[in-house]
Amino acid sequence: MQAIINDIRQRAGEQNKKIILPEWTDQRVLKAAAYLIEEKLCRVFLPGREEDIKSAALDINLDLPPEIEFISYSHNTLPEAMTGHLYQRRKHKGVTPEKAARMLVEDPLPLAATLIATGEVDGGVAGSVATTEAVIRAAIQCIGLQPGMKTISSTFLMALDSGRTLTYADCGVVPYPDPRQLAEIAIASARTHQKLTQEEPLVAMLSFSTKGSARHKRVDYVTKALALAKEKEPALQIDGELQFDAAFVPEIARRKAPESTVAGEANVFIFPNLDAGNIGYKITERLAGATATGPILQGLDRPLMDLSRGCRWEDIVNAACVAVLMGNS
Repeated sequence: MQAIINDIRQRAGEQNKKIILPEWTDQRVLKAAAYLIEEKLCRVFLPGREEDIKSAALDINLDLPPEIEFISYSHNTLPEAMTGHLYQRRKHKGVTPEKAARMLVEDPLPLAATLIATGEVDGGVAGSVATTEAVIRAAIQCIGLQPGMKTISSTFLMALDSGRTLTYADCGVVPYPDPRQLAEIAIASARTHQKLTQEEPLVAMLSFSTKGSARHKRVDYVTKALALAKEKEPALQIDGELQFDAAFVPEIARRKAPESTVAGEANVFIFPNLDAGNIGYKITERLAGATATGPILQGLDRPLMDLSRGCRWEDIVNAACVAVLMGNS
């Protein structure tokens, strides 16, 4: 296991935070829930009837630890505060209190997201069954964005064999960000990197050009995003536009961007679009042997992590620990 994952798990276990896993019908989620409790990485909440969940666990010969906590609501027992929260957030879309209650009782995703939003739990993980679109929809409807943010995006932590950990963004959510969105992705990714690695983020805005070596409207998008990010976060160590080699390799940085304090030292890489980001992280994973952790959703007011539907149960464990740390201020 990569050192960064060990570190994330260790720090998560020190927090004693409450994490909800709504997709307990998936045996991978049940295995992850048991492991999280056994290793004391967080408290685990499963939304559903205790007898149903325990029966599902027995079907795969799994004895759930007694510390797992179950949340089950009917229309008669649903707290008014939860119904009221969802109603207030969605009434502009025609959602009535009755429809809000029905959504919470019948669908574990909005239930989990509302429990996160109201502080009943500290974070959650979904996506082993639901699509990314469904997870993000529940997050937007029930949790909302951080103050000052208008963009949900995602990062991947890329743990290299050298021991170096990089953050790549956006690799999973925003296909073709405009300059404002790209600036917000950069700022959010820097915060994510700092929370998860405890390193100072050094942010490279990537392009096929370095410091004016090429002229194109797509390069202009990157330079405009850089200016917006600097205006919004003046203390952030960020530079661009930079080609990947100039951002990553010190010798090349000295030739291509000698005045830059980020070039050659970057640990946060902001790709200009989803094509580049998704291809880039998969190339790094497959050819460089990096361990990719993500997608890590960012920009939300409270943490709800997404998963690939092809994930392993160990990935769910890691995502839960990431959710713990993402919730820390």
